[in-house]
Amino acid sequence: MEDELLKYLYDIREAASAILRFVRGKTFDEYEQDELLRSGVERKFEILGEALNRIRKDNPALLGKIREHRNIASFRNILVHGYDSIDHTIVWGIIEEDLGKLLEDVERLIEEEDRTGSGT
Repeated sequence: MEDELLKYLYDIREAASAILRFVRGKTFDEYEQDELLRSGVERKFEILGEALNRIRKDNPALLGKIREHRNIASFRNILVHGYDSIDHTIVWGIIEEDLGKLLEDVERLIEEEDRTGSGT
């Protein structure tokens, strides 16, 4: 795997892990009322989406190994361009339903790369 693609996977892993740390032990109501928390989560989703978009440009086949990549990349566009109409229940739902799957897939890809050590 190219070093740049591996970097994007690390960026995704870090951003997804950060989101999960940010919301650990929080309820949706706490999330909804905490502007700073929402801002941090949204920023990390922007990073996730951008890294996925860069992978798509450099190696679209790799995305086939990452579940929910379309949803999260599309969500990034909503956050960036539709910042004034973000539905916090959708953000929370993505955290609960999709983020873990994405993180599992990215972790698996990084582990495979670590085992094979086939970087360029």
